[in-house]
Amino acid sequence: MSEIEPGVRLYRGYFDEAAQRALLRELESVIAAAPLLTPTMPRSGLPFSVRTTNCGPLGWLSDQARGYRYEARHPETGEPWPPMPRMLLDAWEKLADYPHPPEACLVNFYGPEARMGPHQDRDEADFSAPILSVSLGADCRFRLGGVKRSDSSRVFALSSGDVLTLGGPARLRFHGVDRLLPELAPKLSSPLFAAGGRINLTLRRVT
Repeated sequence: MSEIEPGVRLYRGYFDEAAQRALLRELESVIAAAPLLTPTMPRSGLPFSVRTTNCGPLGWLSDQARGYRYEARHPETGEPWPPMPRMLLDAWEKLADYPHPPEACLVNFYGPEARMGPHQDRDEADFSAPILSVSLGADCRFRLGGVKRSDSSRVFALSSGDVLTLGGPARLRFHGVDRLLPELAPKLSSPLFAAGGRINLTLRRVT
């Protein structure tokens, strides 16, 4: 583990290749039960470049009509979100340093051209719980800013199997993904990566 800055902890290769493959098999089942969605921005209605789904008791959603929010059911199927894989709950227990389990795991699927602009994760009720992020698939250029959008930022790569936590003084720092680095994509055998891409799993305590 390396603490890049106060509250920013990076666990390189936390999930080895065998664990990544096992986690991908579980995610295939999650996505089969809760199909990927294309969220839209609350004000403009413009689509995100990533597709999303969720697992766990709650799921994060965004659309022009109702904005950013958490809900207990998939908006298209009407079914509860699938349960969180045990591997993710174990990682939270070991790394989050928080007494309660996560309530939402947002699954972001990045195609080769997808990105995520700098943003804060602030739709949760208690910021004392960290954000725990798992990377699978292609490397990406991850951008970490400050607690204000105008603060300076730094960039570093996240690779498949890495886990990053933002907690304490870093819990509300702006962060995003500039672009993927597809030439560094591992050869993970999964229909999810048939055309390349990256999956980011973000575990959050909501209430």
